[in-house]
Amino acid sequence: MASAAIVEHTFLVQNKTVTRLCHEQVIVTVNGLYPGPKLEVTEGDSVIVHVINNSPYNVTIHWHGVFQLFSAWADGPEYITQCSIRPAHNFTYKFNVTQQEGTVWWHAHASVVRATVHGALIIRPRSGRFPFPKPYKEVPIILDIYKLRVRHGKTYLFRMVNAALANNLFFKITNHKFTVVALDAAYTEPYVTDILVIAAGQSADVLFTADQPKSSYYMAASPYVVGEPVPLFDNTTTRGILYYEGYKKSKTNHTLVMPALPLHNNTPIAHKFFSSINGLVGAPHWVPVPLEVDEHMFITINMGLQHCPLNATCTGPLRQKFSASMNNESFALPVGKGVWFLHCHVDDHNLWGLVTAFIVENGPTPSTSLGPPPADLPKC
Repeated sequence: MASAAIVEHTFLVQNKTVTRLCHEQVIVTVNGLYPGPKLEVTEGDSVIVHVINNSPYNVTIHWHGVFQLFSAWADGPEYITQCSIRPAHNFTYKFNVTQQEGTVWWHAHASVVRATVHGALIIRPRSGRFPFPKPYKEVPIILDIYKLRVRHGKTYLFRMVNAALANNLFFKITNHKFTVVALDAAYTEPYVTDILVIAAGQSADVLFTADQPKSSYYMAASPYVVGEPVPLFDNTTTRGILYYEGYKKSKTNHTLVMPALPLHNNTPIAHKFFSSINGLVGAPHWVPVPLEVDEHMFITINMGLQHCPLNATCTGPLRQKFSASMNNESFALPVGKGVWFLHCHVDDHNLWGLVTAFIVENGPTPSTSLGPPPADLPKC
């Protein structure tokens, strides 16, 4: 078992001119990369990231999915835990990665800079073992234009991240299946499916076995959108190519077939996917429910669908109406002290006010309190 280490990186945030589809576009990048650099750590490591802002925009970095136990100053939401890193200014993020394994990601948390300032953060198990068979190879995929070569008969661990600003996504590979083994750095019971549904800002670890005839196959993503009725349209937003080693295309076998993606408002498929995912009880970092609590505050917010009343018109999915409820089925024991930003990861909804903040107050002892802010915390 490896000992904990200090993982240190420098993020140089700057503009870069890129060419896509024969057009030039100036985007904000980290270290000149889009997507940004992949960070790999082992559970228990300490992470230090020096952010140097050479872009013309305000920037913060959020470590999406990282617990931030007693390191709330490093969480990153703009004007919640810190002021922005202004152009020509720097800030160093310091935090520990504990009690979680799998794939999360990092992204800017200021304005819409997140559209291009993001990358994968992979947390490896300290034991070196997964609760599933060891894959032949690991492949991080931030849903974007992509080309992937695979070897027939081998199993790969796809570390998927949906970095979209405003959409949940369906994802398929023609004639292939996946086994979901983790969501948001939390292991799940293995679930076999031919389609993934990944929410905006969500990550998923899935096993993929190259078990089809040697050829090239499209992998494609398209938005899952519900709400007001919209006209039918070709909603494929991104596609990549998966091809087998040793495959030689010819004039008669080079035609690629798109996977059959659902309609944009196919709620039953999305519901089937999410309702089939179960947490893996007994995984390395599952948390037992406390038997005693100091303060009772049990709130669960649910969102569902109800049948439309007779002679009424409803605009929800399947011509039903949305319904929300609150009950007392669960509770969370706050551990990390500080201010925590709760918001929808569909950016349009943030502008509409779908945001709030939790303040977890310090306890009576130093071990239950958040320390003072770092000396280089940006000033407003």
